[in-house]
Amino acid sequence: MKFINKKITALSLMALLSIAALAGCAPAQQTVGENTPVSEAVLSGEIAIDGSSTVYPITAAVAEEFQKLNPDLRITVGFSGTGGGFEKFIAGETDINDASRPIKDKEKTALEEKGIAYKEIEVAYDGLSVVVNHANDFVDYLTIEELKKMWEPSSTVKTWQDVRPEWPAEEIKFFSPGADSGTFDYFTEEVVGESGAIRTDITASEDDNVLVTGVAGEKSAIGFFGYAYYQENKDELKIVPIDSGNGKVEPNEQT
Repeated sequence: MKFINKKITALSLMALLSIAALAGCAPAQQTVGENTPVSEAVLSGEIAIDGSSTVYPITAAVAEEFQKLNPDLRITVGFSGTGGGFEKFIAGETDINDASRPIKDKEKTALEEKGIAYKEIEVAYDGLSVVVNHANDFVDYLTIEELKKMWEPSSTVKTWQDVRPEWPAEEIKFFSPGADSGTFDYFTEEVVGESGAIRTDITASEDDNVLVTGVAGEKSAIGFFGYAYYQENKDELKIVPIDSGNGKVEPNEQT
């Protein structure tokens, strides 16, 4: 999702939406005539974007193409996580916040108190993916119950054998998005049953590429992040089908 500060020139917003049906622009100095078609408008100024690492690849690609059409426009795109991005958005440091979860009530309140009006635009649905090292030849699927047993704060799981007796006694290395991540929020809510609740002996990062590198570099590792990061690293990762009680489901473009 995109959250856009409404202090945006209508022309700028229309121009960007015409490029990719995504999200708008910061206030910019323009020398565009009243009857100039939006597609021919050349913009200048700056747009600051931050937030979800899951949404980042889409935003970065659109920003690059939009900047080619508007070379006097400077666009910066960061990924400090959904929550970290909202902090910057609320502080007025950014014009657009990428989010991989709905906005929280406390964030809505903070924006209202700052007098910041915003528009929420749904961009896409992402498939959260659990992954293990590509060399892992025994994990064929995991259940929600097994995931909870592995990731909950009170977990006593140390090795794969602790998950299923027939699996090897190899110590598991856990890789997770950071606490500012919307993916982290969703996983802990849906799997563990409480937002923000997770075991402490994990390697966490707001940069999904760090998580990819971690899982790819540890034969006994497990991690979770957006499907796009698995797609880009299929040769190094193995995706894990998940059974929530109705049969195992593997994340792919259809599911």
